[in-house]
Amino acid sequence: MDLNADLGEGFGRWELTDDDALLHIVTSANVACGFHAGDPVTLRRVTALAAARGVRIGAQVSYRDLAGFGRREIDVPPEELAAEVAYQIGALRVFAEAAGTTVTYVKPHGALYDRAGRDSGQAWAVVEGATLAGVGTILTQRGNTLDRLATKAGLRVVAEAFADRAYRHDGRLVPRGTPEALLGPDAAEAQAVKLATEGAVTAIDGTRVPVATESICVHGDSPGAVAVAASIRAALNERGIDVEAFS
Repeated sequence: MDLNADLGEGFGRWELTDDDALLHIVTSANVACGFHAGDPVTLRRVTALAAARGVRIGAQVSYRDLAGFGRREIDVPPEELAAEVAYQIGALRVFAEAAGTTVTYVKPHGALYDRAGRDSGQAWAVVEGATLAGVGTILTQRGNTLDRLATKAGLRVVAEAFADRAYRHDGRLVPRGTPEALLGPDAAEAQAVKLATEGAVTAIDGTRVPVATESICVHGDSPGAVAVAASIRAALNERGIDVEAFS
């Protein structure tokens, strides 16, 4: 089972994610590419650390929204968004290749992740941007619009699920801002184990919901993210589940 986290989510002197600690735990790093967080120095530092530790690097692409941390939905024409996605991937690739590795997948961030999961125009833009940049793998939830369009375009889709976010009965995440949206450390560990062993979660209404999972995400900006990621990895290992980057 792959374990991923959002990294490099700082800007200038402001740091949000504990990149060094998380890169000792996760197997894939979703690196912010400058549109919702991240700057050139941060991109270079995180990619060098990831390469040194053998962690897979993915481009965490976003709407151009530094002030809102990429969590505000913005109406961007698909052709423009595709170019911006490719631009973000290209910026990250420069530093990845300088560190002796490359960008192997794309994961939308925040509002773009949600929008591309249900809006064919925005999903097409993510697929087109990844294709322009020569990246053939998308990390997203199985069965959504982005999954379908990426698969149709010949890209590989890695099914992602979330350890620290609550689910609704329809398999979608509970919206941020809702009191139940974020799970505490113990609940996140339990959900990660259930995802890895049963391929399911328990929704907030008590419903058992099947969730396809090849990669489990821990949000790097959540409180106690390092401890949560470490406990999840240990819990999976205790159950005989190897934590390694998706092949």
